[in-house]
Amino acid sequence: MIYLKRVYDKVDIRDGTRILIDKLWPRGVRRSTSNIDLWLKEVGPSDDLRKWFAHEKDKWPEFRRRYEQELKKNPAFEKLVDIALSTDPITLLYAASDKEHNNGVVLFKMLNKRIEQIKKAK
Repeated sequence: MIYLKRVYDKVDIRDGTRILIDKLWPRGVRRSTSNIDLWLKEVGPSDDLRKWFAHEKDKWPEFRRRYEQELKKNPAFEKLVDIALSTDPITLLYAASDKEHNNGVVLFKMLNKRIEQIKKAK
């Protein structure tokens, strides 16, 4: 099972392994008390893409397309796939305040799709 939530949301026992998927450490979150098991910053969007998007909703479709292309070539995405296949559950954590237009939404969808493809191939 894979969950997606904001890093600022309350920790739940059902979260399992909590993985931060942002390039930048979230503001106001202490590393020593963060309840983050793994920071997989390499899976986040490139700095250029992140800065270009700037969480502007009108850029969302293009951001999603570009980020999906980055993920297809990103070894960190395959690492995340391996983690998701071997660890249950996992929770992907992001810091953005917009819950519908952020890198976590794209990554969550692509990760679930990839895992479904792997399971069908077996």
